Amino acid sequence: MSELTFSIIKPDAVKAGKIGDIMKMISDAGLKIKATKMIHMTQAQAEGFYAVHKERPFFGELVEFMISGPCVVSVLEGEDAIKRYRDLMGATNPNEAAEGTIRKAFGAGIEANACHGSDAPETAAIEVPYFFSNLEMVN
Repeated sequence: MSELTFSIIKPDAVKAGKIGDIMKMISDAGLKIKATKMIHMTQAQAEGFYAVHKERPFFGELVEFMISGPCVVSVLEGEDAIKRYRDLMGATNPNEAAEGTIRKAFGAGIEANACHGSDAPETAAIEVPYFFSNLEMVN
């Protein structure tokens, strides 16, 4: 079944000039890019987006990292897009990620791991409209 998922190319990968490489990996994996844009998150945007982690000890560092530079947010579509994109991203810790994954190729650590992707349909349903309106998505 075709579904939507949300992707962030994080500030570390943007700064390293890896946007094109990561977008090519996404495209080569057969995921359709329905919408994409470069943004520089404000503190309020990052805190709102990661509110689910507000009580966790890493919340402040995560927010600081995500506002440290521009990132690229995208909506991806495809059959089982959430699972396929998560498989393409690889393990959260790049040292544990499989060869051929985005995080293995471009991640530097657990936080600076190059990308984020929705982990479930319920999460995607919150994350996609956080940054995109229906008018911004191509059918």
